[in-house]
This record gives sequence, C-alpha cells and structure tokens, in this order.
Amino acid sequence: MQRSWRQDADKLTFISCRPVSQSRINATDIHLVPEDEAAQNMVGDINLFLRVDDGDEGDAPPQLIGEIELMIAEKANQGHGFGKASLLVFLRYVVEQEARILDEFVGSLEAGEKEKLVQGQELKFHCLSVKIGKDNSRSLALFESLGFVKVSVEPNFFGEFELRRADLGVQGVSDSLAAAGVERYVELAYERKE
Repeated sequence: MQRSWRQDADKLTFISCRPVSQSRINATDIHLVPEDEAAQNMVGDINLFLRVDDGDEGDAPPQLIGEIELMIAEKANQGHGFGKASLLVFLRYVVEQEARILDEFVGSLEAGEKEKLVQGQELKFHCLSVKIGKDNSRSLALFESLGFVKVSVEPNFFGEFELRRADLGVQGVSDSLAAAGVERYVELAYERKE
C-alpha cells in the first residue's frame, strides 16, 4: 500500500504547472513564489512507477522499468503543449537523477530481490514505459514523437498499447528538448513550507 506520494520509493510524482512568467525566466536569480503553486496554475501531473521485470514466469534476468503516467486534467488545458513540456522536463530530471532514484528504489527492496537485481552491475533503467488506450491518438502521437516505440502492433487485452523508450542518455533527452524549441532548461529548488 502506498504511504504517500512524497514518501514511496517506488513512485515519483511531479505536479505540472503553468510556466513562470517570461520576465522572471530572464532574471538572473529565479525563485518560486507561492503563486507558482496556486491551484489555478496546476494543469496536471506526471508519475513514474518503478518495478522489477523478470518475465512472466520469473525466469528472465531482472530489469528495472520505469512506467510513466501523464495527465493534463482539464480539457481546456489539453492541446496547448503542457503534456509535451511536462514529459520533456520529467525525462530530463529522470535521466539526470537516475542513480539517486534507483538507489532509493533498490534500497526499499527486500534482501533477496535486491541481491538478484544488483549482482555487481550498475543500476540503470532498462527502459521507460507507458501504457496508452488504443483510441487515445493524441497521447500515442506525443510519446511516439519523443522516441517511445510500440512494443507490439496490436493493443493488449485491456485495449492499451505499451510504448517504450530505451534511449535514456542525457544527450538524447537534451536533443528532444532542443527539437521542441526549449532553449534553456533550469531546474528550480522547491521547498514546501507547511
């Protein structure tokens, strides 16, 4: 059972918000302000669920898979690039923080699972994955445009396509950002004041 979206080692959640104003982006010292996290600026969320895949019968070498879920909540906010922007910056964060994310995840596993997975090898994602309903052509097009490839030609039993991206290098993600017209990527520290 999940403890909390901020505490689970097998889940990473980001809230997607509208971008900060252009004048603030051009400033030399950018800080988030309370209005940045106000409800009217939140457009959706993006999640990464981590899992170990060792085949249907448990007889394949274990692989670390990160499954992405992306949601832009209200129809009025869909089709304006928020999903693409959220996915791109999320990918950038995941590839840059891969070691930290996977160390935390593997640290939460039971000893037997951990030993089987690590076995002296560097922890790396095998791929990032997403499952999308067969009729959701806009989401399918978005993920395919960013290097995700369908695992099979036909949807699964639940009417979903699984798409995977194996190129998880920083340069590949940076190239995707540049192709989308992102000229400057800045990661801002966020501290929640409760």
